Amino acid sequence: MSWLLRRFFRLWVRAAVQPAEIPPALTASTTPVCYVFDRKSRADLAVLCNVAAAKRLPYPEKRSGRAPVELRRTFFDVGRRRRFWDASITRRPPPYLLALIESLRRDAARDVLLVPTAVYWGRAPQKERSWLRLLFAENWELSSRLSKFGSVLFNSRNVMVEIGAPISLRSLLDAQSANDQARRITRVLRGVLRRQRATRIGPDLSHRRTIVARVLRARAVRAVVAAEAQDRHTSFRPGLLTARKYAFEIATNYSHAFVQFAEKLLGRVWNRVYDGVKFNHAETLKEVSEGNEVVYVPCHRSHMDYLLLSYIIYHQGYAVPHIAAGINLNIPIVGRLLRKGGAFFIRRSFAGNALYTVVFMKYLAAIMARGHSIEYFIEGGRSRTGRLLHPKTGMLSMTVRSFLRDPVRPVVFVPVYFGYERIVEANTYISELSGAPKKKESWLDLVLSLGVLRERFGTVHVNVGEPIRLDDLLDAALPSWKEQRFDDDTRLPAVNALVGDLALRIMRGINSAAAVTPINLLATALLSTPRGALPESALLRQLELYLDLLRTSPYSARVTVTDASPAEIVLYGESLKILARMPHKLGDIVKMSDESAQLIAYYRNNVLHLFALPSLVACAFIGNSMLRTEDIQRLAWRVYPYVASELFLRWREDELARVIDGMLAALAAQGVLHPNEDRTAWRRPPPDSPAAMQLSMLAQATIQTIERYYLAISLLLGAGSGAITQKALEQQCQLAAQRMNMLYGFNSPEFFDRALFENFIDLLRERGVLKAGEGGNLEFDEVLVRVAADAQLVLSEQIRHSILQVTQV
Repeated sequence: MSWLLRRFFRLWVRAAVQPAEIPPALTASTTPVCYVFDRKSRADLAVLCNVAAAKRLPYPEKRSGRAPVELRRTFFDVGRRRRFWDASITRRPPPYLLALIESLRRDAARDVLLVPTAVYWGRAPQKERSWLRLLFAENWELSSRLSKFGSVLFNSRNVMVEIGAPISLRSLLDAQSANDQARRITRVLRGVLRRQRATRIGPDLSHRRTIVARVLRARAVRAVVAAEAQDRHTSFRPGLLTARKYAFEIATNYSHAFVQFAEKLLGRVWNRVYDGVKFNHAETLKEVSEGNEVVYVPCHRSHMDYLLLSYIIYHQGYAVPHIAAGINLNIPIVGRLLRKGGAFFIRRSFAGNALYTVVFMKYLAAIMARGHSIEYFIEGGRSRTGRLLHPKTGMLSMTVRSFLRDPVRPVVFVPVYFGYERIVEANTYISELSGAPKKKESWLDLVLSLGVLRERFGTVHVNVGEPIRLDDLLDAALPSWKEQRFDDDTRLPAVNALVGDLALRIMRGINSAAAVTPINLLATALLSTPRGALPESALLRQLELYLDLLRTSPYSARVTVTDASPAEIVLYGESLKILARMPHKLGDIVKMSDESAQLIAYYRNNVLHLFALPSLVACAFIGNSMLRTEDIQRLAWRVYPYVASELFLRWREDELARVIDGMLAALAAQGVLHPNEDRTAWRRPPPDSPAAMQLSMLAQATIQTIERYYLAISLLLGAGSGAITQKALEQQCQLAAQRMNMLYGFNSPEFFDRALFENFIDLLRERGVLKAGEGGNLEFDEVLVRVAADAQLVLSEQIRHSILQVTQV
């Protein structure tokens, strides 16, 4: 019977094997091997037999009773049924494991390698084509024989065989009795197999009501309910019902079958809307998935973000993360579908609602304790300007505190970068940047948005950043955290500081995994001109400069850069209707198309941080034909902390001198700067040369940032020390910047973003350049004057006069 089944499966079943490279311990070891299954299944065994034969692995088989115990059979399961008609699992250890243990105790020279093995039917999403297979997909339920037959029948082309790392049975033995050892080793093996299954299909979250019941049983929740009942002079039950309402409002209702259905649907959508979805650094998922609580922290560019990331993670063979979604998306039908796909909903503000806060925290702790990966957007909302927004640390703080209260498994944060060549919400962003209020999401908007399926949006790039391990940060900030006890009321300044530092590390990690697309490069080049237009030859030279800088002086190892040549980039921009060409006898002029002009700054801002330091160096030569190296270093040191804070640059201040030296060498290699013999001074190319034009265009990437800083400093100096509050200064800065934008036509909505002025002034105070005096007025000394003098050295006389003219008004 087994022989017939194997022969039939050889034709009927197509199995993928994980890992792709089998450990040498299995293929080359002389130690006997024994495969361990979580459930008894002839179908699973037949699949493994065929895989073992194809991959030249030790063959799972039974032999005669005359052979040594460890050779009589090479497989067993730890999930034997209680009875033929009862699918529940007996907790007794397998008899064959007990026999192996007794054999090894009699002969100290013997050993057996236990190999945790799992066969998943319907867990190869990249190969699924039949809707009927969703009914028999792999899950955590104890399947009946009929259900198993359905899986074999409908999912035979979607099988994944996972072969775990071999475990030496002798290494697990101790001085206990053989029976006690068998029970303990069975528990260990069940735990290994459970973790493998959780990694592939997600942990067993049981029913939604089970999670809610666990949250409502939490002492912290019941304590808040009791306190509110006492304050309001009501009974306990109404408060508990309110907590239950909050929990159901928050909780996901994950459905693996729906996820498989959505994966097929989204695959068709991506193929229709995008030219491709490129996923880079996928090996990182393998590094962090096993045994860790993974928290994905992507940037937020579009509503497509969470759909894309969930799709990609599932397509790579890992469990879909549970996603923190804004309560604004909990609209009829859509909200229910999002819950089935793993979304849990969160209100924009918890202020003044202690009960909602504790219910949410306990729900987050419950899904973390069960090992499900989580995803949330640390920026809070979608960026309308293309820059990373200042991080919101609420979810981050709750994650850290939940781990400290119950450190079940290590937490690893995984930054993720999304790079779009065209954004689906372009018209919405343009409207909001023009001053229109943000529209509330509705079902009608979703129906109307289906029109985007007729458009082309280029390629999407999804890059995984360097993982950040919470344990490492805690060891550095709180060396004794493992010995401390943390509860719901524990509030330590060190934890708050750690959360702030973690948020910045995540933002830098996102930027360090940027994807540079042809559209980013075109936007950066064209926005460096007053009218967004260039002769084609000049545009090609500038694109070549950008590509050479990115490749010879990479920002980080995880940044990806397009392989296209400058000429191919221009053609690609025209094909996406980002560029328009104006023929001319002296050479074609290339400019931004009318459709793209209003949002072109968005795509430039996506990668602005990559060009920040070379651009700052180039800015120093706008009004100076020659500068000493020490002056360039001083100017960079003066400006860098503020630019680094705004753009989340990766280098520490003590690394800046080395980095600037590298940038100067890179610019010299491109011929846009010329050093003297001992490299103590640098000069720009002749003003009428193409290289001088390239250097000037490179400077434009950050010149508006410096102009914004000089604008704020000029207003502060004009008001005088101790004469203006921070709030009033922020308002004056925003108004003056708006006026400059109207006068000089800057194509950068963020130029008059009040939040950027607020962050700049906060950093001036943090660094001691400003301080709050009597009545909250800002006071300063000669340090601010020196900062203004350095800014004057960078900015041209014309720019300074324009700013002073506006500030005097």
